Amino acid sequence: MADFVHQLGKIFPAADLLTGQADLIAYSYDNSQQQVIPQAVVFPRSAGQVQSLVKMCVRHKIPLVARGRGTGTAGASVPVAGGVAASFERMNNILEIDPDNRLARVEPGVTNQQLQQAVAAHGFFWPPDPTSAAACTIGGNLACNSAGPRAVKYGTPRENTLGLQAVSGTGELFKTGVSTTKGVVGYDLTRLLIGSEGTLALTTQAVLKLMPLPESKRTLQAVYNNMQAATQAISAIMAQPVIPCALEFMDSSAIRMVKKYSDPGLPERAAALLMIEVDGACNAIDELTSKVAAAANTTGCLSIETAATSEQVAKLWRTRKALSPALRNIAPKKINEDVVVPVSRIPELIDGLEKLSTSSGIPIVNFGHAGNGNIHVNLLIDPDDPIQMGAADTCLAAVFKLVLELDGTLSGEHGVGLVKRDYIKQELDPVSLGLMQRIKRQFDPKNILNPGKSLPDPD
Repeated sequence: MADFVHQLGKIFPAADLLTGQADLIAYSYDNSQQQVIPQAVVFPRSAGQVQSLVKMCVRHKIPLVARGRGTGTAGASVPVAGGVAASFERMNNILEIDPDNRLARVEPGVTNQQLQQAVAAHGFFWPPDPTSAAACTIGGNLACNSAGPRAVKYGTPRENTLGLQAVSGTGELFKTGVSTTKGVVGYDLTRLLIGSEGTLALTTQAVLKLMPLPESKRTLQAVYNNMQAATQAISAIMAQPVIPCALEFMDSSAIRMVKKYSDPGLPERAAALLMIEVDGACNAIDELTSKVAAAANTTGCLSIETAATSEQVAKLWRTRKALSPALRNIAPKKINEDVVVPVSRIPELIDGLEKLSTSSGIPIVNFGHAGNGNIHVNLLIDPDDPIQMGAADTCLAAVFKLVLELDGTLSGEHGVGLVKRDYIKQELDPVSLGLMQRIKRQFDPKNILNPGKSLPDPD
């Protein structure tokens, strides 16, 4: 390894190469609570450096794991096999903003927030907006197909990325996709790489599709006396023509938790809550909002408030924003999964989760992106309690079984990484899984790119 590190020094200057133990620890974990210390950390600044790095790792049979800012929750950037962690945080240039063609060309280390601020000056936005937008990178967003609330109307990174430049597991630089909004030449490698968590190739540039900023936006808060009423409202909202740009929900457990730490100003009988945002042209926004509000006003609705000013909007979002701090106070090491089910089956999911919570004795708090059925299921456990952890493993397996029985999927935007890898065979059929494993070998024949992630090893 000493010789390998010496060779790294020929590619990366001293400022872009870390080998000290204290420095390595900082790049040994992400937001998943998993941790493995790499042997070296490098900071690529060009596609040429990435190519040289990959080729060297192939020659020496050294694992290579790419990372952005470590905000992922599935362990995708944890170097479980050791080797080299390549942090792309210094490859952070916005190379081009082209309003005429509604696209931006960026390097992977650009943060989501930096991109949004830059394109907003030209009247545009990039639809994906994860909760960690201030810190997460575009490369990380693409690696996990992370989307956020706006996906209900505008789609995920897969729908909003035109093309990529990347380096394969053999060190070859290649280009995917187009710089146009239409193009069908060849296989769609762009969508294949997005969501692959750095197991197929390392992204060095991305061509992103931009959308014009909406003229106006309205925020609504709808409160219900039971979860069934709220889920009926979700189905009603998604069944009518006006698509909200955000449709978030909190269940009764989440509301009770917030009430322990603050006064959300909700009706006493509040058992479920929807936060809804509608955007559009100024001359149509009132009518659009009225149609969504009418759909939300189902039996069991206690109140619907609409905000127009920034102060009113902040007041309505107060309850939702208070949830994360409350969860951190009660269970700082909770298990947070981001399952997805068809919107029409959300009631069955919530009912099943309530039964699992009762039978396991583990509090389960649910919230998330209701408009596309992407529910964040939080198991409030103490990982230092072996008895509770044993119950949590059983409960989590039951959660995944329930999701798949409802025609759902095990991850909507957090990715598979390390923490869900062992459950993948429950969702993918053997033929599909075999095809994916052969695709992995084609891109990365020596299995150096993020080994041990995303897919189980072939039998």
